[in-house]
Amino acid sequence: MTLKELEPQLLALSDDEKAQVVQLLSQGKITLGRGIEKTPDVCGGSACIAGTRITVWGLVEARRIGYSEADLLTSYQALSATDIANAWTYAEAFPDEIETEIRENDEVMDEEL
Repeated sequence: MTLKELEPQLLALSDDEKAQVVQLLSQGKITLGRGIEKTPDVCGGSACIAGTRITVWGLVEARRIGYSEADLLTSYQALSATDIANAWTYAEAFPDEIETEIRENDEVMDEEL
């Protein structure tokens, strides 16, 4: 089956099903796009899409509050679908790190209110 033949079926999927497809594809050996990097002086050393200040925990939090992957690609025009797949793979590999960063951000936001 070619991508051209598969495209109508993929476009007909629900957002949840599309997210599952992206997760399945991210398990393969696809290396296109940027990876994830942690730089001490960028976003407090949080894991980010390489070459950006877009944190993995921020993408995870956005997904939790209802942003679809299409919404993320629209909101962050510098991102590719591969970047998002890399973020989900990273988040699955390091869930404790991501949860800690989300919690710490929530605490800082609560202090500022």
